Amino acid sequence: MIDTAKHVLKIEAEAVLALHDRIDERFVVAVEMMLACKGRVVITGMGKSGLICQKVAATMASTGTPALFLHPAEGIHGDLGMLMRGDVVMAVSNSGETEEITRILPVIKRMGLPLIAMTGKPNSTLARAGDVLLDISVKEEACPLGLAPTASTTATVAMGDALAVALLVRRGFKEEDFALFHPGGALGKRLLLRVEDLMHAGEAIPLVRPEVPLKEALFEITSKKLGITGVADEQGELVGVFTDGDLRRSIENGLDALNRPICDLMAVNPKRILRSNLAAKAMQKMEQYSITSLFVFESDESRVPVGILHLHDLLKAGVV
Repeated sequence: MIDTAKHVLKIEAEAVLALHDRIDERFVVAVEMMLACKGRVVITGMGKSGLICQKVAATMASTGTPALFLHPAEGIHGDLGMLMRGDVVMAVSNSGETEEITRILPVIKRMGLPLIAMTGKPNSTLARAGDVLLDISVKEEACPLGLAPTASTTATVAMGDALAVALLVRRGFKEEDFALFHPGGALGKRLLLRVEDLMHAGEAIPLVRPEVPLKEALFEITSKKLGITGVADEQGELVGVFTDGDLRRSIENGLDALNRPICDLMAVNPKRILRSNLAAKAMQKMEQYSITSLFVFESDESRVPVGILHLHDLLKAGVV
């Protein structure tokens, strides 16, 4: 069983790698056709190809390309009415001769809709009908009988992903755009929440002046319950931070540290985040620098903190 499974993975990996050299001008034409589309990208396929078409349509729709799935069997019984002027159609069939697909091709042509043919048979009916051909042929199926679509379906979904991601990049699609289409669940929380939604502001920001002795600064750390205090000058600009970790290191150097001004013990150049940034970006920065808090600012130029964000805030919000 282990040998069989490894053999399947090897064949399917080779099928995907074989697509690498087929990403050429035809692929670019297909992407540009979908970018220029004034309507929707309508993706159609039968059987297992149809299941992959649904996945590709869903991926495109969630990444900025309006797309939907058309079941070709339902299409010949009335659902072709969902096609509109301005649409682009992508038809998927490994053989290129799937009856339900070939029967809807004349309608697509009569409507003058651009057709992207994704098939494993470059001389098939579908390939000849397409305005552009994407070759998804495979050397062999992973099924030892050569019957069940395996490597061919893997190649198909990989080509679909390549199209979706190329469109995403070409559109300049950003995390903020992605968030609009994913408002629910953990993903929605991670993408929609911004730093300003979770930060502590106003009197909840732990701040002391540089000349304050450490033993007084500890009251600020304890009362605000964030394990940190910022050090701000007369203008309210942040000049340093002092954390629980800094306290332990200071005590190790002698108890007289309690009477020293916090400016002698603080860490300078603290990490910062903007209030408009996504909470997920704050999480990434905390992980990058192995810290648990970030002071929040209005802009890159500002030096006066407007809030502070703690790792626990991200955990409670489900961002992590």
